[in-house]
Amino acid sequence: MKTNKLVIAASIVALGLFSTSVFAQNAGQTPAPAPAQSNFDKTHPRRAQVNSRLNNQNARVDNKVANGKMSKAEGAKIHAQDHAIRKEEKRDAAANGGHITKAEQKHINHQENHVSKEIKNN
Repeated sequence: MKTNKLVIAASIVALGLFSTSVFAQNAGQTPAPAPAQSNFDKTHPRRAQVNSRLNNQNARVDNKVANGKMSKAEGAKIHAQDHAIRKEEKRDAAANGGHITKAEQKHINHQENHVSKEIKNN
């Protein structure tokens, strides 16, 4: 009986020493910081869709101006509208940890629809 108690006691001491050495090894290490969430995570699907559409519309305007189907002044006006939409998208994303909400995406797409009609009609 004394032998069993002695083995149990020795096991507890050994386990305690092992635990202490493991904690001591990790004590000087600082945990790795979590990756910072970029406020401009352009790869987020909703942001990617919105930004792709803005880029496409800018290219359409540039092509119409280059082909003489739209004046430079009209092109500049539409570029300014697209720039304002892009700034709004960036503000929305910054407020939401790098993403835009579905409601924000819907609102921005509505604005882009209006600009798209202006491009088509000019």
